[in-house]
Amino acid sequence: MKTYIEQASQHIRLQEGTQVIEQVFLECYLKPGISTKELARKTLLPTPVAAAIKRELIKAGALVQDRGTRCTAEGLAWIEREWGFRGLDHSLFHELLGEPKWIEGLKEMLATLEEIFALRPSVDVQIDQSKCTPETSLRRAILCLKQHALIGKRILCVGDDDLVSVSIGLLLQRLFPDRGHTATHVDVLDIDERFLGYIETIAKKWGLQIHGHRLDLREPLPESLQGKFDCFFTDPPYTLQGMSLFVSRGLQALKREKGLPIFLSFAHKPPAIMLAMQREFVRMGLTVSANFPQFNAYEGAEMIANRSQMFILRTTDRSKPEYPEKFTDALYTGEVKQTLRTYRCKQCSRDVHVGIHGEIATIEQLKNEGCAGCGHDTFEMIAKKQDIQVGNDKGDPTADRNW
Repeated sequence: MKTYIEQASQHIRLQEGTQVIEQVFLECYLKPGISTKELARKTLLPTPVAAAIKRELIKAGALVQDRGTRCTAEGLAWIEREWGFRGLDHSLFHELLGEPKWIEGLKEMLATLEEIFALRPSVDVQIDQSKCTPETSLRRAILCLKQHALIGKRILCVGDDDLVSVSIGLLLQRLFPDRGHTATHVDVLDIDERFLGYIETIAKKWGLQIHGHRLDLREPLPESLQGKFDCFFTDPPYTLQGMSLFVSRGLQALKREKGLPIFLSFAHKPPAIMLAMQREFVRMGLTVSANFPQFNAYEGAEMIANRSQMFILRTTDRSKPEYPEKFTDALYTGEVKQTLRTYRCKQCSRDVHVGIHGEIATIEQLKNEGCAGCGHDTFEMIAKKQDIQVGNDKGDPTADRNW
């Protein structure tokens, strides 16, 4: 039997994908009697498109026009059963959608997170770990809720020294205080067994549905994790290579659908690096849906003024990972600083040396300027070697994140 979403999508072609049909349906559940104009505003759709989706969901038996638009009894039961909304604290849910008083209803939970965060393992600066604040971790979980990517979804954390998985689990317990919640599943990929072990301990203590997987992200993603997730979080090493690799692994894990959200935290960077980043987004077939400057706060990260930005990226029908196979390039800040790497243009096979003593200083500069021979901007790394011994700022405990 086809779902309401599948029935509606058969008769209307949407560039945005089926995610917007889900959102229209959900908005009618969350706010019974909603007007078509407000549906369009909530989903960022043109009013005629929102109206067309609404009509198809009415035909499918999910919605009814009755003093605005609301779910039928069958539609309401379906959302609560299939998407796991039964038992939701609607009052808290709507409170969390507002700003800036979202924290008021979660003071006890934030206090619990502060205790949990105080006992987390120390950071390993060699792999660009840092300590975000408990409030930042919770804000990420709430952002996921606001994007309708939390309840009933399968969520991946690509690296999780920020314990976002724990914040998500505790937030769900707070949103479903009576019946509990089993429809959302969170998986964590990390190379650091200390954090995986700590997250597992917390998950068992609090009854959170979190599953950890030890993985060096330089290695390809296991087939068992590919194409399974609805969204992912990542706060990668603040290098262009680190961002591209972590997003690539997350992309491999996502379902093959348009409009899925990616929550990417990254340092505020100079224009040249931001341009190179956006080139990578385009190359991977991703759009920037939103950007929140200074969204993330970190303990002691003086090199980035204790703050970084949050991107919400979205998949398209052209989305694909930049690095689907084994990754051999320099990845972490210290590696990038201390290696001289040779890249080969994929168009004309011209070689260029990148590094402090190379022809080009950084990979960002190389990709922005393009190949000196043909102007192409896609390269593969073919060799790397140790350059001079450069002091690593991360030896300073106040410099967890580097420029």
